Amino acid sequence: MFWTWRAEEFRATCPSSLLVPPMPQFLPRRHACLLDLEWCEKSEETQDPQIELLETTSTLEPPNRLEPFRPRDCVVPVVFPGPVSQEGCCRFTCELLKHIMYQRQQLPLPYEQLKHFYRKPFPQAEDAVKKQPRAAAEMNSRKCQQTLAELESVLSHLEGLFARTLVPRVLILLGGNALSPKEFYELDLSRLAPSSMDPSLSTAACLRLLFRAIFLADAFSELQVPPLMGTIVMAQGHRDCGEDWFRPKLNYRVPSRGHKLTVTLSCGRPAIPATTWEDYIWFQAPVTLKGFHE
Repeated sequence: MFWTWRAEEFRATCPSSLLVPPMPQFLPRRHACLLDLEWCEKSEETQDPQIELLETTSTLEPPNRLEPFRPRDCVVPVVFPGPVSQEGCCRFTCELLKHIMYQRQQLPLPYEQLKHFYRKPFPQAEDAVKKQPRAAAEMNSRKCQQTLAELESVLSHLEGLFARTLVPRVLILLGGNALSPKEFYELDLSRLAPSSMDPSLSTAACLRLLFRAIFLADAFSELQVPPLMGTIVMAQGHRDCGEDWFRPKLNYRVPSRGHKLTVTLSCGRPAIPATTWEDYIWFQAPVTLKGFHE
């Protein structure tokens, strides 16, 4: 397989700091992601005390036996034992977007590994020819570079949006369109009351807890292998935040159809009053991320 060969080249040529422990091919994607996440976070040195996940339960709606089978909606609430910075909220959003695109097979490898592969010139000689025809390999390279460039652009502009305004909710929509997607994933940040007085929790530790809760909820196991789909990113922000890249959608309504995963984050403190969000509107990324297969 092309990606098996690229992975072998990756391990042989890349710096040791980027390597993850080799994983058997039969290891499920969600377990592979968990091992990769845990390995990456162990390399980060931190003096913050270890924190524990206070709530990682999932709420599953029982299927109606009179209706055709469809994947069940899932709610994953996570409570952090302290405040989280705005930068941390942005990191949660970006990592969840990358994880969903890989988990739903819109990316053939995790984002960081793909980025490493395509920062290098494509191999020139006989090894590439043995594994895959030259023309097909170059086409794969161009498609992947385009996908990575679009994804990096969205991630970069998300950072800008979080720097300008509080972002209470984020939607990641797969397939269909913004009004009627096939799948949609919601990250609810509205309960993370900002605090300028208390120190924020370690973002790395919070990421571990967040993804452990998602893995334990097993939110992707009932989904069928998807085709390539477009991915739309939408986020709420203040109407006067001055955002000029994301497009405002004044009358947008959250879809009521399609498989749904909702991740709600809170910090065990009083929630921000609902009236605070009255002047917040939806913004849509002007780029639809296109999946990439070998």
